[in-house]
Amino acid sequence: MPRLLLLLTSLLLLPVRSPAAAGHPITDFGAVAGGVTLNTVAIQAAIDAAAAQGGGTVVVPAGVFRSGSIFLKQGVALHLAAGAVLKGSENIEDYPKRLTRIEGHFEPWRMALVNAQGITGLRISGPGKLDGSGPVFWASFWQRRKENPKCTNIEVERPRLMFIDRCTDGRIENMALEDSGFWNLHLYRCRDVLIEGVRITIPSSTPALRGPSTDGIDVDSSQNITIRKCYISTHDDNIALKGSKGPLADQDEDSPPVENILVEDCEMGDGNGLITCGSEATVVRNVTVRNCVMSGDATLLTLKLRPDTPQHYENIVMDGIRLAGSGRLLSMAPWMQFFDLKGLPPPSRTVNNITLRNLRGTYRTLGQLRGNPGDTLRDITLENIDVQLADEKFTLGQIENLVLKNVVVNGKPFALPAPKP
Repeated sequence: MPRLLLLLTSLLLLPVRSPAAAGHPITDFGAVAGGVTLNTVAIQAAIDAAAAQGGGTVVVPAGVFRSGSIFLKQGVALHLAAGAVLKGSENIEDYPKRLTRIEGHFEPWRMALVNAQGITGLRISGPGKLDGSGPVFWASFWQRRKENPKCTNIEVERPRLMFIDRCTDGRIENMALEDSGFWNLHLYRCRDVLIEGVRITIPSSTPALRGPSTDGIDVDSSQNITIRKCYISTHDDNIALKGSKGPLADQDEDSPPVENILVEDCEMGDGNGLITCGSEATVVRNVTVRNCVMSGDATLLTLKLRPDTPQHYENIVMDGIRLAGSGRLLSMAPWMQFFDLKGLPPPSRTVNNITLRNLRGTYRTLGQLRGNPGDTLRDITLENIDVQLADEKFTLGQIENLVLKNVVVNGKPFALPAPKP
């Protein structure tokens, strides 16, 4: 066989490796493991090089790589290999201050450790870990709160772990998020995103130091979001559905409804709510939670009713929940944090078509269902529930059409208490 033909034949037998499969290891661009060297420039160089070649996968190999904010680009995936830790810098100056979405509005604030904006086909995967180095930022916040008990959540700048901004067709999979300085994973105006196999925890080595505002996943003004096979245990909301706040929030074009949300096959440890709506939220609708486990001290469903914000929560179904923890099933109540009507008349709120069904297990209490004066609360159903509770107290306000079907508490059919004004 002629040598040229032999060479061509041998080349054809070699495995084909796409740029994405080959990857762009950050160590090829000067990143150094060990947790001491600041690798922001090297990691960004890997991202920029992949983008310049039309796309590819930037790979964080095994080891601890310290970094400030990095910014993904169109066509560039981020993969954290087994044993990889992308560890956020403890210096807030390593997270640039830019105009960003935070707590229902835009202002100059610190960017996240990992940022993506306007990307179609976003891909971020593990099995490695993002570590936010949270305790140093938490300590700064609590020191400021000690100096000024009325300081706001964002008065002390703290970085999020991930900020995904106006992205579509996204997948964030099989990775761990730990010790975020602020929110862990923030989606803003995203569509068609799958979050699967993600473990989000606040397991700080200083357990007496709580992580303020360390929400697990914040779904902000986004649609068609699926959260599947995740474990979330934090010091704040597990999954928060967010929008805007204030008496004109329903006119805010930057805050479209949160809708078409599916959460399934997840486990919640500690937290303020498997689903929480309301710190900043206007319209939240069409939310399904199914086949989940509550194993810690977390509320199942939290609906905050801000008397300074027009809100409408509807069509929320929680189905097939196994209870093995110590929290509340329900917390729907007025929420007054940083109340401000801005000189305008108070708006109204509506909650309707809320269903909890097929709940089994052991928990602490049923919780509360009540609103502000003038709120419309109707069509709430508890169905096929059999629970052992440490406290049978159930605080009720005025609710139109509250229905209980086959609800058993501590082995006995449960009767509704009289509502309180």
